Amino acid sequence: MTKQNKHTKFINLGLKDYKETWDYQEELFKAQVDRKIANRKLPEAEQTPTENIVIFCQHPHVYTLGKSGKPEHLLLDQQGLIDKQAKYYKINRGGDITYHGPGQLVGYPIIDLDNFFTDIHKYLRYLEEAIILTLNDYGIAGGRIDGLTGVWIDFEDMDKARKICAMGVKCSRWVTMHGFAFNVTADLDYFKNIVPCGIDDKAVTSLDKELGYVPNMQEVEDRVKGHLVDLFEMKID
Repeated sequence: MTKQNKHTKFINLGLKDYKETWDYQEELFKAQVDRKIANRKLPEAEQTPTENIVIFCQHPHVYTLGKSGKPEHLLLDQQGLIDKQAKYYKINRGGDITYHGPGQLVGYPIIDLDNFFTDIHKYLRYLEEAIILTLNDYGIAGGRIDGLTGVWIDFEDMDKARKICAMGVKCSRWVTMHGFAFNVTADLDYFKNIVPCGIDDKAVTSLDKELGYVPNMQEVEDRVKGHLVDLFEMKID
């Protein structure tokens, strides 16, 4: 078996078109999967470790529909998308429909779980935990709701619960892609045009709305990164 490589590279793409970022993810993902397949045909001494990359970015307004999603959960027609200056893509992650836009920290880990642990549920819980710990840094209690992936505020009261971070991932041969979308200063009105993640009876929220002031995005990103590194025991060069 190839030796575990916990070295992880973090890349910030800034505000980046969704399709361009998706293509970039696919390129990185394929390279790691291809490397794993090639390694199986080589003696251990000749195998090349897979790489781990975490992309942080924001996107211009866009709606994405996961493999298990329902198209009717987008409440806009083509003209409505034009009016909102938003794009729409059907993609290959799990989950239903979600929104990405400026002011939302999007994280795409393209990592080989063979380098960490081979448990997709633990992986999702660690992504959630990084956001929960970040919220805690700001004095906000975030948590989980059984059966609903993501991070929630007022998660113990189903009438008040509101989602602050959505998640949807793809995993093949233990290599991951797609990830999480953390509403930091996002325009929440855009969520009114969808049934977020197929859930029609829960609100969405953002960090600035909960805090009552606008946090520094770079600071938020640094905190999320730090918690991911700690939880996964990543090594940063």
